[in-house]
Amino acid sequence: MNTNTNLKKIVMTALFAALACVATMSIRIPTPGTGGYIHPGDAVVILSGVILGPIWGLLAAGIGSAMADLLGGYFIYVPITFAIKGIIAWIAGIIYHRLGQTSKSQYKAVILGGIVDIILVAGGYFICEIPLYGMSAAMAGVPANLIQGLSGLIIAFALYPVLLAVPDVRQITQMSHIHTGK
Repeated sequence: MNTNTNLKKIVMTALFAALACVATMSIRIPTPGTGGYIHPGDAVVILSGVILGPIWGLLAAGIGSAMADLLGGYFIYVPITFAIKGIIAWIAGIIYHRLGQTSKSQYKAVILGGIVDIILVAGGYFICEIPLYGMSAAMAGVPANLIQGLSGLIIAFALYPVLLAVPDVRQITQMSHIHTGK
């Protein structure tokens, strides 16, 4: 990668981190009894991995999502969110770059990334909340996390072609694809 491409990748990663933070904080649907909320930030998490590739996507999704928790007063969740959202983007990036050979398979890969999001958001937060709040409280958050993951999948699927229409985003996606071996 040349210097210009590296700079574009860094800038795009920072933009996706900011977008993940804003998407997480801007629209909040409170979940009764859990103290949490549903948000569209998971769409950006999925698309970070798809567009930026596994490593840069992990950084953008992890940093942006953790920043939303930090700024939103959910301090205890900062490291948990960084790990869960980063891993989701990493896996979504790997899936996309291994399976996305054609336009049709790229859309399928985005959907698979969304399924990973659903599983890891619901399962990851459930596992992390057991020692924090106990089994009952951890279980109470699962339905909202499933809805959040599903909404992330739907929004990511809808935004994917819109983002690819932006020349710099398309170029970064193609460069990420080349540098992951496909």
